[in-house]
Amino acid sequence: MKYVWEFVKIFVVAAALAFILNNYIIVNAKIPTGSMESTVMTGDRIIANRLAYKFEDPKRGDIVIFMPPDEVDIPYLKRVIGLPGETIECKDNQVYINGTPLKEDYLKEDTQEDFGPYTIPADSYFMMGDNRNDSLDARYWENKYITKDAMLGKAVFSYFPSISLLK
Repeated sequence: MKYVWEFVKIFVVAAALAFILNNYIIVNAKIPTGSMESTVMTGDRIIANRLAYKFEDPKRGDIVIFMPPDEVDIPYLKRVIGLPGETIECKDNQVYINGTPLKEDYLKEDTQEDFGPYTIPADSYFMMGDNRNDSLDARYWENKYITKDAMLGKAVFSYFPSISLLK
């Protein structure tokens, strides 16, 4: 009976730790689409830090798991492109922030579709996938912006099929 009790205690502690870790500290996600290729590939498993934006604001270039604004119940993974108060637009295959070209060395090809200009509201962000020509992102949403409250976590690394930091 003593061994059974020890086993139950270990199981309860492990289950409690897993619950706290998965609900308050990390997001463990499998990537279902190619919208972030070639940074994150379809089928990759990633870990995101739920605490990242409790202590600081999102930065341009952060890769974020968030709930999209148009009543979709599946979290999205995109990159922060536009920050609060900025004006964003794309013309002639180049994204501009406040009239200045945005350097995006993580893209595998140019953005083929013009959009904007959009002025991003306070406490809101403009999100785009790295695979610009095959990404359902802020350019196509009815509500173009997400708030910090909708962000579930900052993607930190991919652990399957290989381990790599996400930048």
